Amino acid sequence: MRFYKATRFLFPHSFELRLLSICFLAVHVPLIACVTASALTWNWQVDTLLLILAATLVGTAGGVAAIHALLAPLTTATAMLRSIQKGERVDEIPVGGEDLVGRLLRGVTQAANDAADRSEELTIVAEHDSLTKILNRRGFLRAAERALVGDRPAVLALIDLDHFKTINDHLGHAAGDELLHAFAQRMSTVIRQSDICARWGGEEFAVLLPGANLTQAHDAIERLRSSIARHPLPGVGLTFSCGLAMTQGSAELDDTARRADKALYSAKHHGRNRIEHAE
Repeated sequence: MRFYKATRFLFPHSFELRLLSICFLAVHVPLIACVTASALTWNWQVDTLLLILAATLVGTAGGVAAIHALLAPLTTATAMLRSIQKGERVDEIPVGGEDLVGRLLRGVTQAANDAADRSEELTIVAEHDSLTKILNRRGFLRAAERALVGDRPAVLALIDLDHFKTINDHLGHAAGDELLHAFAQRMSTVIRQSDICARWGGEEFAVLLPGANLTQAHDAIERLRSSIARHPLPGVGLTFSCGLAMTQGSAELDDTARRADKALYSAKHHGRNRIEHAE
C-alpha cells in the first residue's frame, strides 16, 4: 500500500496508466544506462545504441499490450462490484487461475451472488404478507406497475370480508388469522395466473385483473364467491363485499383504488355480500 500511495501523483485517476508508466521507465533502464555510459566515456557506439533502442521500443510495445490484457480481469471485477451495488446477480462467472487475480474474481463473484440472494430474500419479505403469504400492498403496487406498462387496461377489485370483527370477537384472533390465510389461498387458486392478488390491509384484499373489462372481472369475483359458497372456509360461513373499478395504466392506480374503495363502501352499505361497480 505504501508504494501504491507514493505513486498516486502518476495518473491519479488511472491505475492502468500508472502501472504502464512505471513499466515503461523500467524497460528503458538498459537504454538509459548505455547512453549514460557513452556520454561519460565519449565512446558512442551508434549501431549498438540503435539496436538497444529498437529492442526497447519493441519490448515496450509488447509489454504495454500484455499488461493491458492482464489488467482486463480487474476491469471485469470492477464491473461485477457495480452489479453488487445495484443488487444484481452476476450471470457470467469469469474463470480465473489460482493466482491473486483468480482469487479476486472468485471472491467478487461469490460476494455479488450472495448480495443478490440477500437482496431477493429481503425483497420477498418486504413485499409479502407474513400471515397470508401473498403480496402485501407494497408488493401489489410494484407488481401492478410492471403489469400495466403501456397504459394497459385492467380492473381493480377491492374485497372486504363481511363481519370480520364479529368473527374475531366470537372465535378469537387465532381463528381469524386462520380464516384470512385460508381466504388468501382460495383466492389465489380461483383467479387467473395473470391476475395479481394481495392483502390490502386488515381483512381487505385486492385483485388486479390485467386486460379484463368490468363484466369479466365481475364474473371472476363471482367465481370466487361461488367457490366459497360451495366449499366454505374452515370454521365459519364467510361472505365478502367487493368494489370494482377500471384503470388504464399504472399512473391511474391511486385514483382507481379510491373509486374501487367507494364502490366497496356502497356494496357494504347496501347489505354486503355483493359486488358494486365504480362509476
